[in-house]
Amino acid sequence: MQATRLPSIISNPNTPVRCSVIWLHGLGASSNDFAPLVPELGIQDELGIRFIFPQAPDMPVSINGGAVMPAWYDISVMDLMKRADADGIIKSSAVISDMINDEIAMGIGPSKIVIAGFSQGGVIALDAGIRFPSPLAGIMALSTYLPVRGTLQNAEQNGNGDTSIFYGHGDFDPVIPIEQAESARTFLEESGYTVEWHSYPMEHSVSPKEITHIKAWLISVLS
Repeated sequence: MQATRLPSIISNPNTPVRCSVIWLHGLGASSNDFAPLVPELGIQDELGIRFIFPQAPDMPVSINGGAVMPAWYDISVMDLMKRADADGIIKSSAVISDMINDEIAMGIGPSKIVIAGFSQGGVIALDAGIRFPSPLAGIMALSTYLPVRGTLQNAEQNGNGDTSIFYGHGDFDPVIPIEQAESARTFLEESGYTVEWHSYPMEHSVSPKEITHIKAWLISVLS
């Protein structure tokens, strides 16, 4: 494994690999967080999906008293839009871009690759997916927000307007208030991106209804 890559849980289909989903966990979680959803989705063999669940590096997180935990970037203050470590986001985004390029090198075209993420992982999924130089099949943003906006190109500038974005969020999320997700949605749409928006009567989690919507969306962008 190259130094810039991350240890990952990889789930290959029983059929030939035709597409890839790179799925990022949230703060303090692990690469196994969303792996159990693969059989629940029930589309892996049908679509030939290789699911990749990277493990974020351990780092001190300032807002948690410097406790070391898996994180994609540091969080310094309570203010949601000011607390994110912009340099850390860009660094993690670049690593995920390397992983996307690894899939391309193995014969999976960008139009058959989805980058997904929950919470902190969703921040990186959005950043990496928008910055990637070729349009991806889609970006899945779950219970997340978009703190670093000033350096993101609009769809006309980067040609990624065809990249579908699935955005799901809980109405009662106490970690990332839905207003922040709605703000990110508005920014993305005003920047020329296509957003499939869903809100659910839940907190900071994933619901059965959302899983059903994720399945349908993955079929639509990867078939």
